[in-house]
Amino acid sequence: MVKHIKSSYKILSAPGSAFTNHYKWIVVVILFIFGMVSFGLRFSFSVFFKSLQAEFGLSRTSISTVFSMYMLLSALFVIVGGWALDRYGEKKVFLLAGFFVSLSLMLTSRITASWQLFITYSFLFAVGTSSVYVNSMSTVSRWFPKSKGFALGIVTSGPSIGMIVFSPISAFLISHYGWRNSYSILSLIAFFTMIPCSLVLRKSHAKASPLPDDTNKEKVDNAYGLSPSQAVRMSSFWLMIGILFLLSACAYCVLTHIVPHAIDIGIDPIKAASMLSLIGLGGLLGRLGMGRASDSIGSKKGMLIAALLMGASVLWLMGSFNLWMLYVFSMIFGFAFGATAPLNAAVIGDTFGLRHIGLIMAIIEIGWESGAAFGPALAGYIFDITGSYSKAFLATAIASFLGALLIILIKRPSGASK
Repeated sequence: MVKHIKSSYKILSAPGSAFTNHYKWIVVVILFIFGMVSFGLRFSFSVFFKSLQAEFGLSRTSISTVFSMYMLLSALFVIVGGWALDRYGEKKVFLLAGFFVSLSLMLTSRITASWQLFITYSFLFAVGTSSVYVNSMSTVSRWFPKSKGFALGIVTSGPSIGMIVFSPISAFLISHYGWRNSYSILSLIAFFTMIPCSLVLRKSHAKASPLPDDTNKEKVDNAYGLSPSQAVRMSSFWLMIGILFLLSACAYCVLTHIVPHAIDIGIDPIKAASMLSLIGLGGLLGRLGMGRASDSIGSKKGMLIAALLMGASVLWLMGSFNLWMLYVFSMIFGFAFGATAPLNAAVIGDTFGLRHIGLIMAIIEIGWESGAAFGPALAGYIFDITGSYSKAFLATAIASFLGALLIILIKRPSGASK
């Protein structure tokens, strides 16, 4: 009886079976939930900011350092997470992610001294969340070896929805139950959503994308299932790091400084802040729209369009001096920014194959995180010495256009299917 069940399961779960074709969309839903919960909880830190500051009598710099250390550790752990995905599979990696997210928040609710935040939050929360994005992109790429754009668009919309959902939930919980009980409740929410979802995951059969019939075995192994050591010898690997650095520097420069810039030119602070909401809405449309469109036009062309739109929108920003022009900018910029998430994952999968995509994508992602740290700091420095964001935004637009140029230079291995 047991043998019969196992045999039936193997038949149903074989690549190309009806069960597999339906199950891969279940994977998309699961990864959407993971992104929504993990990133929603990440962005909710600012809601707890003043409560933690008041509890321990710390400066804002000290509390900010907790989150900065979390981001620094996340950049380190993302590589470990990508390696673990390739080695141990989706279920184990996402199960551990859910466990550490829940553990982090529960222990944070019990701390008695501020230094403990660096352990319970900075360290443990980084272990749990650092690789969720990269591993989600890698997993989707494995389950959708051909038309992955729309699936990636759905999954990458999770963080946007998470920001919308968990910020007001956190504020409500703090106002009614205090920050400690709020973290305990959020810990339980994470546990009872992420753990059950991870248990449903199973390892994809996909190892590499299909190649033409006349492609020999050696070319399949070397050209379209590249190992990290093979990938780093390709110019496209370093081009992708440079592309993500430039686009991220552009994106986070704007996201960090757009509100003070709008206030500087006379926009009401509340209306200036509403621009971020429009960027979020545009981002959601970009993730879904360009993700779907890339299935038809190709991931590389889609990413090229997104980079050009981002640069063009910043040029529009430089000439915007009233609210409606800023709103137009917000929607276009948000659309382009949102589109980069599923598209860069698709380009990486198409270029380097699927066998070691977790680790390869994790290493390349360092370019994005570095750009996110560099862009805002450079813009702030330029403003301090010039008294204006004009040169900063011009540099930002140029960075995006340079990113577009580098996208054109990306080449796929010979023999890889299109």
